[in-house]
Amino acid sequence: MPKKLMLIINPYSGRGISKARLGDIVLQLSRSDYVVTAYFTKERDTCRLAREHGGEYDLVVCCGGDGTLSDVIAGLTEVPAPPPIGYIPAGTANDVASTLALSRDTTTAVATILAGKSIPLDVGRFGDAYFTYIAAFGAFTSASYETSQPAKRALGHMAYVFGGIGSVAAIKPKRTVVEYDGGRIEDDLVFGGVTNSTSVAGLVRLDPNDVSLGDGKFEVILVKNPINVTELYDIFAGIATKRYESDSIKMLHTSRVKFTFDEPVAWTRDGESGGEFREISVTNIPRAVRIIIPTGGRKVTPTELYDGV
Repeated sequence: MPKKLMLIINPYSGRGISKARLGDIVLQLSRSDYVVTAYFTKERDTCRLAREHGGEYDLVVCCGGDGTLSDVIAGLTEVPAPPPIGYIPAGTANDVASTLALSRDTTTAVATILAGKSIPLDVGRFGDAYFTYIAAFGAFTSASYETSQPAKRALGHMAYVFGGIGSVAAIKPKRTVVEYDGGRIEDDLVFGGVTNSTSVAGLVRLDPNDVSLGDGKFEVILVKNPINVTELYDIFAGIATKRYESDSIKMLHTSRVKFTFDEPVAWTRDGESGGEFREISVTNIPRAVRIIIPTGGRKVTPTELYDGV
């Protein structure tokens, strides 16, 4: 009996998907005995579509950028026994794709979805909202959602880099109290990020050996306000070498974290504006959904998929 597949498409994200490529995607999925129903997203509509209709399907496939995937996952987090999620990356930074070793070639990405394996994925609760791979404040965090879509298309990853560099001069340290599993830190911070990813906005990379996507814990990166050139160098050296243990930059592993500030602070969630807060609690929802990755940690080719079909 054919299985039911929900295909959620954001036609406006990153590189976008042409009509011809969309037809190829549907054909690939249909050849694997799926009945495909396509949903084209509108602004603020993706989460609702996934929440209201995701439970009706055997598989949900998202075609768009990390923000689209984040909304799909947020919706499915509220679905009892949600179906597995497949991801066809079509954004600019594609942090989740980098973390999961997913191909940006649509044919290969679909082949991976059909022949790959699903793994558990933690989801973050940020106040009353959700996030998939990062919630952050401070330096560089506004680059994703303040960079225009035309600039993203024209410059790709460099659009984020230029946007991030442009924000450095405007950084104002935030007096911050950080409470986490078994500890408390109070300091002047220029960046704070709660992550479940090895790549953040294509700028900050984490060692894959330090990150587990389904262990019930976040990686929390805290960057102190540099008071001299030496400390500034220490921060950039830590980011460049993926070493986050110094007087200037630290990484914590925790299932929950609470931030308290002296004044409202702007946050981002998965590359989008996340609101302003003087106090915010972030909690890990362990193994909330399942997402499909390449079998054996390698990309699956269409030839392998269709051999013998």
